[in-house]
Amino acid sequence: MNNEELLSFARETLDIEISEAHRMRDRLDGSIATACYLILACKGKVIVAGIGKSGHIGKKIAASLASTGTPAFFVHPTEALHGDLGMIDTHDVVVFISYSGHARELDILLPLLGESQIPVIALTGNLSSPLAKAASCVLNICVEREACPMGLVPTSSAVNTLMMGDALTMTLMRQRGFGPEQFARSHPAGNLGIKLLNRVYHVMRRGNQIPRITINGTVMDAMFELSRTGLGLTAVCSPTDCVIGVFTDGDLRRWLVKGLELTAPIIEAMTIPGYRFLPDWRASAALEAMHQQKITSAPVINLKGNLIGAINMHDLHQAGLE
Repeated sequence: MNNEELLSFARETLDIEISEAHRMRDRLDGSIATACYLILACKGKVIVAGIGKSGHIGKKIAASLASTGTPAFFVHPTEALHGDLGMIDTHDVVVFISYSGHARELDILLPLLGESQIPVIALTGNLSSPLAKAASCVLNICVEREACPMGLVPTSSAVNTLMMGDALTMTLMRQRGFGPEQFARSHPAGNLGIKLLNRVYHVMRRGNQIPRITINGTVMDAMFELSRTGLGLTAVCSPTDCVIGVFTDGDLRRWLVKGLELTAPIIEAMTIPGYRFLPDWRASAALEAMHQQKITSAPVINLKGNLIGAINMHDLHQAGLE
């Protein structure tokens, strides 16, 4: 078998799966809306269940639902028959995935769910199966042909199952108005979570790590403070700790190049007013502002203008921002 034959077989697999996905799209009807309404009205959680390949896909669907605003988790039907059924409450909705719609576990579970009047959404390819007949809503995932040469391995049907789960999840996500901020809160360690959730107060320096001198100080005082903290600037404050301006490494270099005295009052050498941040700014916005202003550090003030922290670009990069 040569490379061209291998490539041909691979393309044939994709062509078959794409064709079956198109058929599913074309026959999609109001059942998807019914499924959405059932889940939106649910006061509990969405319980996704499935066996074999359907179970693996069910875990992904449950995870996608949970991360996009619909509380959900996966329960294995066999485990449900040995105690995990207690995890399913009358306020829940069950999404059961079975392409054939036939399984020993189904024969036991479906009557129990029916007795408790728990809505069942079926993802199945057999509309005359026990699962389809017992379900409150059926999402048809049937295929005319599996991509498997023997027609045995779940391929096209597995893709359809995954795609139907995604269609349901994304429709619910839009209906709930689930946006980037909510997504970030369910993915706090991801890039979006770091970008949207981190605030200046999360990463700013505090206490004796804040470089500061009073307006009555000298250039030498500021130089010592720059050296002590290594932040690249020191805040210059009033006696009541309000930030009047800043003195940076750049200010010091320019002062020394001019050959001016280090004993001179800081007010003669400082930058007024200097750039500063509020603590509840998004850290990503602070980093963007630093790039725009061509600065590497800044003091952090409260609404009264008092110094409460300091931040530099290195701190932001260490927090995972780029």
